[in-house]
Amino acid sequence: MRCSPEAIAGALRDIDARNLRRRREIADDSSLDFCSNDYLGLARHPEVAGAMAEAALREGAGARASHLVSGHGREHDALERELAEFSGRERALVFSTGYMANLGVITALADREDLVLEDRLNHASLIDAGLLARTRSFRRYRHRDAADAAGHLAAHVAGGALLVTDGVFSMDGDVAPLPELAAAACSRGAWLIVDDAHGLGVLGERGGGCCEFFGLDAKAVPVLIGTFGKALGSFGAFVAGDADLIELVMQRARTYIYTTAMPPAVAAATRHSLTLMQREPWRRHKLHELIARFREGAIRLGLPLADSVTAIQPVLLGDSQRALAVSAALRERGYRVTAIRPPTVPENGARLRVALSAAHKESDVDGLIDALREAIDEVSRRA
Repeated sequence: MRCSPEAIAGALRDIDARNLRRRREIADDSSLDFCSNDYLGLARHPEVAGAMAEAALREGAGARASHLVSGHGREHDALERELAEFSGRERALVFSTGYMANLGVITALADREDLVLEDRLNHASLIDAGLLARTRSFRRYRHRDAADAAGHLAAHVAGGALLVTDGVFSMDGDVAPLPELAAAACSRGAWLIVDDAHGLGVLGERGGGCCEFFGLDAKAVPVLIGTFGKALGSFGAFVAGDADLIELVMQRARTYIYTTAMPPAVAAATRHSLTLMQREPWRRHKLHELIARFREGAIRLGLPLADSVTAIQPVLLGDSQRALAVSAALRERGYRVTAIRPPTVPENGARLRVALSAAHKESDVDGLIDALREAIDEVSRRA
């Protein structure tokens, strides 16, 4: 892009012409929120907020420095030990954000001659990490196609390989075929890296995510990445693996080394969320009951759903303008469901991303289903 006000204005006009401008709205409680990632309803839990407040009074608002200078405190250290135990791995490392975790882990583990192989629909942070790793070989395989991934791995003869996938894909809600991907990685001596941001807390009897869901151990999935801003309701992320692997990430990951550590109060809140997630399995059970209720009702009314068994339930509308119009019609009826448009999803793949939470009631879900049908019909009549 040319460096001129005219070029910037032209780029913005192009975004508007394609109905792709993103707009921020101040979140409030005047409508029912069906687009957040607070899957277990922990973000506003009074005990979690209390743990954060208590730690902030005790240790201050910020960490004051990076982890490797003087910012690594008792709360961070305790959280890492608890995450390692929960994930069944030797060690965990806490990052300030999920984006930073993905960038840091992949750039730390990929050497120049390695292949970084990713699912085509991976989260943007994973794709960016593959690009920033600056390896000679960065490839993307067909979505959820383990055979295609295996073919790419077999064709790579020089150097090692990182096979990278989301556990649950954030815009479709579908689950990666981890057993098949693990077998493909094992057969070629590759590292399988799974970002289970949307699976942890939601899938598995203990909330262990996709690995527990499929019965895969640390040997099958040696690099596990997770975030705190979804089911755990706080902020930040982690990577877990064997001790030497985590040590190498800590020594190499620029997004870990060169940034201020997360506030100790956030680590304290996350620790309490992790405890509640395990202590109160009813939250996960209720969430899955609501998922089944939503799908049954939506399918009965003929709503265009994607194939998902997770808390992410996309309503596929195709056209960006139509998705925006249906979202606005829902807002008028008291429901907040954001329209997701390209480039977040493929062209002609605009949708409403319905996200369910244990904080919702059955009547909330039933009301949303009826409102969706009314809103879609209304927009269709106007077209």
